[in-house]
Amino acid sequence: MDLIPGLPDDIAFECLARVPYTHFSNATSVCRSWKSELGLPAFMHHRKHAGLSQRVVVMVQSQVDSARKYGLRKYSAAPVYKLTIFEPESGRWSGLPPIPGFSNGLPLFCQVVPVGYNLVVMGGLDTDNWEARNFVFIYSFLSATWRRGPDMPGCTRSFFGCASDNVGKVFVAGGHDNEKNALRSGWVYDVAGDVWAPLADMAEERDECKGVFHRGRFYVIGGYDTLMQGQFGKSAECFDLSTWRWETKDGLLGDDTCPRTCVAGGDGVIYMYHDGAVVALDHSFRMRLPSDMDSVPCLIECDGRLLAVGSVGFGGRHGVYELDLKRSAWTKVEVPEEYSGHVQSGCCLEI
Repeated sequence: MDLIPGLPDDIAFECLARVPYTHFSNATSVCRSWKSELGLPAFMHHRKHAGLSQRVVVMVQSQVDSARKYGLRKYSAAPVYKLTIFEPESGRWSGLPPIPGFSNGLPLFCQVVPVGYNLVVMGGLDTDNWEARNFVFIYSFLSATWRRGPDMPGCTRSFFGCASDNVGKVFVAGGHDNEKNALRSGWVYDVAGDVWAPLADMAEERDECKGVFHRGRFYVIGGYDTLMQGQFGKSAECFDLSTWRWETKDGLLGDDTCPRTCVAGGDGVIYMYHDGAVVALDHSFRMRLPSDMDSVPCLIECDGRLLAVGSVGFGGRHGVYELDLKRSAWTKVEVPEEYSGHVQSGCCLEI
């Protein structure tokens, strides 16, 4: 059966490759052949190399309370977090549908990672009872639907490092258990196979660490052990997928600091926000924040650029600046007021 009646399949394939990602779910419901074609790795590969893919930034962002005036520090209730989508090329802002069973907000402090056309949401605190849970949920941009994945194995884990190879696997390590004991253990999740496998233990316990996938390795940066409780270290450990072993990287962080803004820049360098500037961990780059940006709790890499998301101006309204790493130049991003809430974490998908 022809992909599109009356057209050669190679021409029909080019037509399908130009379908915007927002219409993928409609296209996959047309017929089995379209659903099969769009789900093939070759389809994703062709979109990327033909320059047809679309980059989508997903943020874990608090809903804006229209009744609260900026400058007031107290909230009447705990903030409710949702998933926000920002499309850098078009400037369009929108929201993802809520996770089934979580219409009142995401698990607090959950983490998000990209895996192909999927967004994986992991961990966090259940807002009904504030208990840590090993949740795993997957949103497919092909079908525009959520599914529940198998929970993270082992003890209940919070504030762990998490990253993906953006192809098929998610890596998790460190954090702490329900008794506030820092952890050395790690796991890897195969999204397509829906299975978890253990990693060897790290050399050190690492609570409140940051996970980054960098040059084919899973980095677990910074953190602290049970006895140190909040006194961050400078070292990191990286898991080499070719040898399936951990290696220690002493002094990767220049200071004893929280590593939560660390991000792989796509140019072979890891960056972070530190002391009013975006800096490279190899000391090759330092760029001061724009004058009206006070702090940056979240850095997101997107196609050779870094999105700095943080407090802009008096009162804590969150805004976005885009840093072009090649030109060392900032550009302010227009952010609608309804998307100006606090951003906890985020990632970029190429769809």
